[in-house]
Amino acid sequence: MITLSLPSPAQPLLPPSSKTLNPSLQNIIPSSLSLKNPNFEPLKNRLIRQLDVGRLHHAFSTLDLMTQQNAPPDLTTYSIILKSCIRFRNFQLGKLVHRKLMQSGLELDSVVLNTLISLYSKCGDTETARLIFEGMGNKRDLVSWSAMVSCFANNSMELQAIWTFLDMLELGFYPNEYCFAAVIRACSNANYAWVGEIIYGFVVKTGYLEADVCVGCELIDMFVKGSGDLGSAYKVFDKMPERNLVTWTLMITRFAQLGCARDAIDLFLDLELSGYVPDRFTYSSVLSACTELGLLALGKQLHSRVIRLGLALDVCVGCSLVDMYAKCAADGSVDDSRKVFERMPEHNVMSWTAIITAYVQSGECDKEAIELFCKMISGHIRPNHFSFSSVLKACGNLSDPYTGEQVYSYAVKLGIASVNCVGNSLISMYARSGRMEDARKAFDILFEKNLVSYNAIVDGYAKNLKSEEAFLLFNEIADTGIGISAFTFASLLSGAASIGAMGKAAFQVFNEMEDRNVISWTSMITGFAKHGFATRALEMFHKMLETGTKPNEITYVAVLSACSHVGMISEGQKHFNSMYKERGIVPRMEHYACMVDLLGRSGLLVEAMEFINSMPLMADALVWRTLLGACRVHGNTELGRHAAEMILEQEPDDPAAYILLSNLHASAGQWKDVVKIRKSMKERNLIKEAGCSWIEVENRVHRFHVGETSHPQAWQIYQELDQLASKIKEMGYIPDTDFVLHDIEEEQKEQFLFQHSEKIAVAFGLISTSQSKPIRIFKNLRVCGDCHTAINKDSNRFHHIKNGVCSCNDYW
Repeated sequence: MITLSLPSPAQPLLPPSSKTLNPSLQNIIPSSLSLKNPNFEPLKNRLIRQLDVGRLHHAFSTLDLMTQQNAPPDLTTYSIILKSCIRFRNFQLGKLVHRKLMQSGLELDSVVLNTLISLYSKCGDTETARLIFEGMGNKRDLVSWSAMVSCFANNSMELQAIWTFLDMLELGFYPNEYCFAAVIRACSNANYAWVGEIIYGFVVKTGYLEADVCVGCELIDMFVKGSGDLGSAYKVFDKMPERNLVTWTLMITRFAQLGCARDAIDLFLDLELSGYVPDRFTYSSVLSACTELGLLALGKQLHSRVIRLGLALDVCVGCSLVDMYAKCAADGSVDDSRKVFERMPEHNVMSWTAIITAYVQSGECDKEAIELFCKMISGHIRPNHFSFSSVLKACGNLSDPYTGEQVYSYAVKLGIASVNCVGNSLISMYARSGRMEDARKAFDILFEKNLVSYNAIVDGYAKNLKSEEAFLLFNEIADTGIGISAFTFASLLSGAASIGAMGKAAFQVFNEMEDRNVISWTSMITGFAKHGFATRALEMFHKMLETGTKPNEITYVAVLSACSHVGMISEGQKHFNSMYKERGIVPRMEHYACMVDLLGRSGLLVEAMEFINSMPLMADALVWRTLLGACRVHGNTELGRHAAEMILEQEPDDPAAYILLSNLHASAGQWKDVVKIRKSMKERNLIKEAGCSWIEVENRVHRFHVGETSHPQAWQIYQELDQLASKIKEMGYIPDTDFVLHDIEEEQKEQFLFQHSEKIAVAFGLISTSQSKPIRIFKNLRVCGDCHTAINKDSNRFHHIKNGVCSCNDYW
């Protein structure tokens, strides 16, 4: 156990005020030191003027000139130039000055020696700094000890910093604010935060918390970085009688970084009321908080403010604005982000990475992100690991491993390919492209694997239907002691095509978890809901409540979605009403959309419309799109047209609204209206997303569109389809031609139904897999009603078909 006791305030051991000059040095040092050369002062003043304007090399030449003119520099001169080398971070020149100093024969005092410790500390040469410190003997003063503690703390040698601090106390030195700040910095990590808390008590006892702002700032950082304890950090902040702008900005930044964005904004408002003027770092942090909360309106006000203050062109503020506009844009547009980026007078790797990341996160601009990356490197800006991580994600989104490999090769050339985030993005890129062997190789060669690495490969295996490999790695995570995150569970559940295989295993591991939080519970609830097991999802929700775990907004989205997909209207309404009354959770747009979906799927379209009208906020396009989909299913043309109008009022270029309305008119046989809508789409250059189904056979993904004929086995597939049609008709199947939304003859409609991508994929599965294996079909859009009996998954959920019965109970 470490105990700290205050030394007596007596003065520490200091070197004697006067010393007899070593006889051997008297022969070395020129006699002119006793009677200074008249050129000494003018040359020294010239050197000082040169240092004042940052002309270090000129000052170094003056140092040589002083020796040549028999006016050798004194210790003060050497100390001044050494401190300038530190200030301007010209450490190489500082080392040359040190060499000249050693050649001069002057006896070094504690001031110069302390400056040398700082010089070698700043350039990372801790060994030389330590040797100088140990060679000082009784010349060591409080500044020497503080410099050495700071040297170790700043160079990731935290334990040595703490031991040096303790040695100092044992020798009777009384710490000052610089010494306290340095040792607290050494404790700002998970390993030594407990030591920091002891030193915190020491600081309070000595009164330095009230006396020095720097000590308070280091304590704030220690609590945040050491244990994520924002509460204790804020208590330190609140106790500080004096706070400057740096202190306010630090607390705002830490709130924003640790997910307390609302507190960050509140503190920013308090800062302004206190009379401080925010700087570029303050605005950067509060803009990040606005981004976290999606407060675009407030972000725009702050943008106006920074423009008036002349800070909008700053790279730090600019990057935060780029990020804010990208993440908060209602339509996912990156136009405003690009405008901010283009207006910045100078770009560095931070600003380029910010705009590249914005394009990747938009979900639709991956090609542009890659183009921006190429433009960045052509402008001789060296990418960092975040740049590579983002552009590799873009390649993964485009399933373009060829470009991704070229990007990765460049990362190898620059020597940053081994950084975790680059390697993790490479794994994800290969996995998204279906190249799991390459993804596994990328995973295996990672020097240091973290949880993100494991999640990337597990998610890849799960999404590529390799459940056994995914679960083997899942067990490996537990063996490494890294820990299992909610994302790992989500990957296993969302990727499992059969709840009876990997889902059971994931459920078993979940049961064995000692510490379950809201994320792990919500992942399980979402998994059951996605697989159509609404009853089990609700059972899991009730168990979660019994454990005392508080659900969040996402939990309720999963619960309401589960109720919606199986038509549990009263249950869904009960949970929606309890959100605010019992849990204090204010319903968001997603929750209202779930309720509209619940009522709409059940055919209660009038009730759904009444519910929308009763909403305390204006329904967005998501809510109206949900209602329009229900109108399409239940054939309510009038209400569907109103829903479409409301969507297009908010999102005039949304192709989905046009398609749903067109399909609604087609179902009612209103072909003139269909033609009118299609013409309007053509004029606006709006393109419908093509329906596509796919199946993996022997590690290869086979994709099919409507009427697919380009597949090498097309002839065999259509032969199997003909046989399949005959068999299911004998079993009582009647083609539902209402799902053919074209103005053609009835017989042609039936033929058209059997050219749907789902049925083609099923036929291919039948001729390509053994009878013992399940056939797993995926589709990018909602499953067509006629194809429902031949499909396993649509874009929203899994359908488990066994013995002619689907897990959704024909309610989807």
